Amino acid sequence: MLTRTLFVLFLAASQLPAAGFRAGTARLDITPDGPIWMSGYASRKKPSEGVLQRIWAKALAVEDGHGAKAVIVTTDLIGLPHQVTDVAAARLQKQFGLDRSAILFNSSHTHTGPIVWPNLQIMLDPSPVAEKQLQDYAARLADTLVNVAGAALGDLHPATLTIGHGSVGFAVNRRQPTPSGVKIGVNPNGPVDHDVPVLRVTGTDGKLIAILFGYACHNTTLTGEHYQLSGDYAGQAQAFLEEKHPGANALFLMLCGGDQNPNPRTQIANVIAHGHALADEVDRVMGAPMKPLRPPVRTAFRTVEPKFAPRERADFEREAQSTDPFRVRRAQAMLAGYDRGAPVRRLTYPIQAIRFGKDLTIVALGGEVVVDYALRLKRLYGTEKENLVVAGYSNDVMCYIANKRILGEGGYEAVDSMIYYGQPGPLSEAAEETIVDGVKSVMERVGRKAQ
Repeated sequence: MLTRTLFVLFLAASQLPAAGFRAGTARLDITPDGPIWMSGYASRKKPSEGVLQRIWAKALAVEDGHGAKAVIVTTDLIGLPHQVTDVAAARLQKQFGLDRSAILFNSSHTHTGPIVWPNLQIMLDPSPVAEKQLQDYAARLADTLVNVAGAALGDLHPATLTIGHGSVGFAVNRRQPTPSGVKIGVNPNGPVDHDVPVLRVTGTDGKLIAILFGYACHNTTLTGEHYQLSGDYAGQAQAFLEEKHPGANALFLMLCGGDQNPNPRTQIANVIAHGHALADEVDRVMGAPMKPLRPPVRTAFRTVEPKFAPRERADFEREAQSTDPFRVRRAQAMLAGYDRGAPVRRLTYPIQAIRFGKDLTIVALGGEVVVDYALRLKRLYGTEKENLVVAGYSNDVMCYIANKRILGEGGYEAVDSMIYYGQPGPLSEAAEETIVDGVKSVMERVGRKAQ
């Protein structure tokens, strides 16, 4: 009888989640040495001129009591193309035995950072010397991503994770309706998501180790006439938090801000104001009661293939005769695909989920995701008991990801931006459902079902 009782107790204990986490964090400077071509504005005609604020790659690694891990790597960059993240992820998988689903790369989408080759190369017609410089920077960046993630994994110590939410209001929907169509401007009636999720990581001694926080807004406070490198408002917010909490790393997670701009913008004073507003709200959230996270750590990753709206070779042959150099470069890239017998018809699109017990799920989507996706997924999966954070700009930033509503309206996010990304044109209207079905798939793998 005693033996049977002990067996039952052992079996019950083995089915309980292991208590506690271990966490580690690291940071590495990724500020280029000297002038470099910047990304984000086609109007720029020269390389960078100095540094307003240094830019960083940072990592947060978390492990549960059964050894399941997740590593979140954030960067003050316009976007990480898959040509960089695929290399870094493969090396991390080999060196640390990680599953691809356990590695999340995110970019703040600052428009005052360097080009990350080959992302957005249509915006630039570089000299051979400049192109080699950008290729070398991208290669070093892959090394840095591996090193910073590895350093965080090597720094694992017992830790407590807690989650809370705040709100700031400087993000505004930028899709402004006009008699001639949707333009980039200010639309106070457009959808927004002002949520500020805050993940606090503390050691067993109560000391703050790391802060992971997010917001859904373009890092475009500084416009095209600015040539100093910086992380924009997100970089300022991280710096303010790290100054206030010495020894802690502050990591910014870019959410679904594809159609959101900071308001007001253009001045360095605006960057500082937005950075302070965001940092102050993060601090307020950390000073209030927060919800503890519990193991286990579960992760899932897959790709789906949303299609582009149909186009033909003749469309690009006509476009190649345009007086617009960006359209000509896009047309040349598309025609090269036809010549290889591989015209671009669809995306390879990454979707990821990282779940902490039944307390928090992070959904990570590739590309410049418009806010409608986050709002829809929060309706599908949002509950009072479990937090949901929906990040864009994750694992690959290959183009804007517009939903069916925006594709029907047209405008920059749906149509014009695809020129600069070297894509054939708008996504098909079915793309939204392809992506949402992919989210449902990874959510089921981490044990979460839609409402």
